[in-house]
Amino acid sequence: MASPAILDGHTLDPATVERIALAGVEVALDQQALAAVESNRNSLDRAIAQGEEIYGVTTGLGALVTERVPASELAGIQRYILRSSAAGVGAPLPREVVRAAVAIRLNGLLRAHSAVRSVVLERIAALLNADLVPYVPSKGSLGASGDLAPSAHAFLPLIGEGEFLDRDGGRLPAEGLLAERGFKPLTLQPKEALALINGTHFMTAIGSLLVLRVARLLDSADGAAAMTLDALRGFATPFDPRVHALRPVPGQARSAANIRALVAGSERVGSRPEDVQNAYSLRCVPQVHGAAREAHDFFTRLVSIDLNAVTDNPLVFDNPPEVLSAGNFHGQPLALAFDTLRIALADLTTISDRRSFRLVSPSLNGDLPPFLTRHAGHCGYMMAQYTGLALVAELKVLAQPVSIDSAPTSDNQEDHVSMGMTGALLSADACALAETVLAVEALLAAQGLETGEAEPGEGVARLWELVRRQVPPLDEDRPPGADIEAVCEVIRTGEFAGIVADVSRTEREGETQGGPQWQ
Repeated sequence: MASPAILDGHTLDPATVERIALAGVEVALDQQALAAVESNRNSLDRAIAQGEEIYGVTTGLGALVTERVPASELAGIQRYILRSSAAGVGAPLPREVVRAAVAIRLNGLLRAHSAVRSVVLERIAALLNADLVPYVPSKGSLGASGDLAPSAHAFLPLIGEGEFLDRDGGRLPAEGLLAERGFKPLTLQPKEALALINGTHFMTAIGSLLVLRVARLLDSADGAAAMTLDALRGFATPFDPRVHALRPVPGQARSAANIRALVAGSERVGSRPEDVQNAYSLRCVPQVHGAAREAHDFFTRLVSIDLNAVTDNPLVFDNPPEVLSAGNFHGQPLALAFDTLRIALADLTTISDRRSFRLVSPSLNGDLPPFLTRHAGHCGYMMAQYTGLALVAELKVLAQPVSIDSAPTSDNQEDHVSMGMTGALLSADACALAETVLAVEALLAAQGLETGEAEPGEGVARLWELVRRQVPPLDEDRPPGADIEAVCEVIRTGEFAGIVADVSRTEREGETQGGPQWQ
């Protein structure tokens, strides 16, 4: 059994989130962090006892900030904060997203500036470890004040309300399931409900899972491009490291190195001397893929910050004791990051589709068969390219930015919102579409590599073999949809990208040890 992931408020990373979310790894709470949480709670209790006016604790929420909450109702109002904020609608978020969000919220609360009791954190961890995953509708968050609606749905079970998600996506009433598992409802204390719902943890959860998924997609894009370059007998000179030293964009150099490694040893590459230089979709792969890598780096940096951030409000400090009302819940950094990522994915898939088009088009694909079929009257993979293009069109629509689409809420008290959760949901959809577009290219390139006797690069050959383990060669027309889905699966799981990373790593190690240099 895997060791639990230790949450301490400072060291959570996307790889650990993925283990918790997808592999079901349990969490453990750092004891020193829990002690700090208790101390922080005591600071808030003293402030309340001294009669301080504290937003969301002794006042109402949002535009109701001018309303005063009687001391006798400070604890009881927590139930109503959770209930009223659970306004989500639509299909439920996937189990892995909810598990990730709960873990991220736990981690942020362990920073000890949210004034929750340690018993609340221990209960959340226990429910997560019991794989009791709340039913959380996907729609309803504006990304400021954080992810209020999904968070309220996620934490209603703490007080014995709300629902859990069953394995088939259905709803299970929380009250009965909690009793069955031996959990009694908690009575939340002042500020605890607000600390649970006020923050960026749901959009950060989707972002964190996309960090690694898109990293694999980027390597897959390089792999698909290398297969196409080899199939079309393109030139290798655009990938020469001397070229990229003159424009030292890190992502550009990395994509060039990946493709260089994959086509190494090819008998096909550069074997059409009648072509002076290749079209942009082959020649400019490092520049276009590299730009997407730079966007992904920007995205990763902002998501990684929020994994270990305190994003609720107000914030409670111990030394000196003070409660500060501020705006770390605002999701604009993530909203902008998601928009940037979707733009990058739209362009990455656009150039992939241009390569797919060249593979099937008899006027562009050199000595490859028209539409990659050798039989007159057959359509081959013509329609597979159509499918890829349809998905690219959808990706371009999804790339429209939502971070600029702010609107006022709560009687203009909350007069600028990020729409970050909308951007997150769109980005998850965009990633899935992009994986399929790359699968189309890899499928077509594998077919193209089977024309002629010349051998492809050793790395390309490994990618071809992986594709062929999923689908046989196209000898006569058959429905291509199943072929696309089969290849997409090895892209989605990372198996395709794993070969790219392995070949590139081996090539780098060979160069470091004095092996053959690129010519």
